[in-house]
Amino acid sequence: MRLLDVSVSLLGLIVMAPVLLVVALVVKCSSPGPVLYRARRVGKDGRLFNLYKFRSMAADAASRGPRVTGSGDARVTRVGRILRRTKLDELPQLFNTLVGDMSLVGPRPEDPGYVQSYSDEQRQLLRVKPGITSAATVLHRHEEHMLTGPDWDETYRRDILPTKLRIELDYLSHRTLYKDVVILAQTASALFTKPARVGADRDTQCRN
Repeated sequence: MRLLDVSVSLLGLIVMAPVLLVVALVVKCSSPGPVLYRARRVGKDGRLFNLYKFRSMAADAASRGPRVTGSGDARVTRVGRILRRTKLDELPQLFNTLVGDMSLVGPRPEDPGYVQSYSDEQRQLLRVKPGITSAATVLHRHEEHMLTGPDWDETYRRDILPTKLRIELDYLSHRTLYKDVVILAQTASALFTKPARVGADRDTQCRN
């Protein structure tokens, strides 16, 4: 798997270099602040690392609201909305994969504040490298549209995170190279689908 991660991430960085450059320039010129956002995440064996994204929110977003981004979040920039919808903001994570912090497919890394509340069963996810994408990522690809109401953080902790972790644990117990390839294909396909209704997303959670 490591050979696949290195090969694909290196090829991706080379092929996508023009796109990376254009996005970086657009982010830099469209709003004040750094081009990249460094998010502290918990990786394999509980090790903290910096997850890289193109900045899609105001530079002071962390001091103005919760750690998760909700529907209509005013902290997201105009360019950021496009980056988040197309998932172009996630491209720098190919570098995380290249250096070994992440894998192409694996449980999505979470903020340390959320990991603190993991059960012993949920902590099994820390036995493997986190991924750029996962089965939970595909099913919750329009997560922001599910985070509505006055307290996005509580909604995420209570309703969304437990469902995502159940999906990730199921993936971990049945993981194969074939399934990883399928998830990568589903992720690519999901980039071209429109956001589902909030109610429809909740129905999907219940079925999983």
